[in-house]
Amino acid sequence: MKMLITGGAGFIGSNFIRYVLNKHDDLEIINLDKLGYGSNLENLKDIDNSRYSFVKGDINDFELTSKLIKEVVAIVNFSAETHVDRSISNPYSFIESNILGVYTILEAIRKYNPEVNFVHVSTDEVYGDIENGSFNEEDRLMPSSPYSASKAGGDMLVLGYARTYDLNAKITRCTNNYGPYQFPEKLIPKTIIRASSDLKIPIYGKGDNVRDWLYVLDHCSGIETVLEKGEKREVYNISSNHEKMNIEIVKMILELMHKPSDLIEFVEDRPGHDVRYSLDSSKLKELGWKPKYDFEEGLKETVNWYLNNEWWWKPLINDRVLHPTPWKLKW
Repeated sequence: MKMLITGGAGFIGSNFIRYVLNKHDDLEIINLDKLGYGSNLENLKDIDNSRYSFVKGDINDFELTSKLIKEVVAIVNFSAETHVDRSISNPYSFIESNILGVYTILEAIRKYNPEVNFVHVSTDEVYGDIENGSFNEEDRLMPSSPYSASKAGGDMLVLGYARTYDLNAKITRCTNNYGPYQFPEKLIPKTIIRASSDLKIPIYGKGDNVRDWLYVLDHCSGIETVLEKGEKREVYNISSNHEKMNIEIVKMILELMHKPSDLIEFVEDRPGHDVRYSLDSSKLKELGWKPKYDFEEGLKETVNWYLNNEWWWKPLINDRVLHPTPWKLKW
């Protein structure tokens, strides 16, 4: 079986490629990635090249995307601009990737491979925030940033195309991921890297924003479950119900690293910062999926990975990537 992974050199995409290749001996992967700032071929340097091929290119290149889609029986779309802070200062790149890019993929599927098994990877942020309870797949979308609005737009295109053209398309929406190979601008790797150099750890506002944390390999197994068992034109939430405030996360990391809590520095909050995310993943669990990683276990593994793999993250960091308030910068 041959599968196309778009955005497979990024954090979640590269973990998914490694996960499925290790699990399925008969699987061949084509990885299409334009190698933007969050992508890194070093993520996949250990992959067996006999069943893996890389194509540098943009999903907005209709001719290239169509050519690759003709060759496969399944597609998983990870291609996306993902950092909320960057979307505040430069929204267009998010529209281009997360809406126009999805449109290009769907058009290629419609014209050249309408039977292909397509999973579009989205985010819990399309729902907005929630004070109590958890969002299910039937809840309305109320995005709070240019990033989440662009992801919601892509989701709507997938659902509209799937119904109109009877495509075998499905959507997954996950909570906050963490684990190896995550770009250093995100909260957990940024905290580990700054703390390793005894730099101040910036926390937005009071640090009381709540996120549900999902270990990246649990996310990968959830996507695989939807690919194999999910119904077309359906949405599936993926969450592990490990809700933590940002300040809790940072304190846990500092404790694991034996660093003092006075490294914490509260900084100006970003505009429109969602207070709490929470998803109900009962629908996916009905297909037989369940998360395997306990949060404390996963966080410890993640901290150790970054401390033992400076070769990977040191070339990626600079003052802008590790900036305390990146939403104020021009990207």
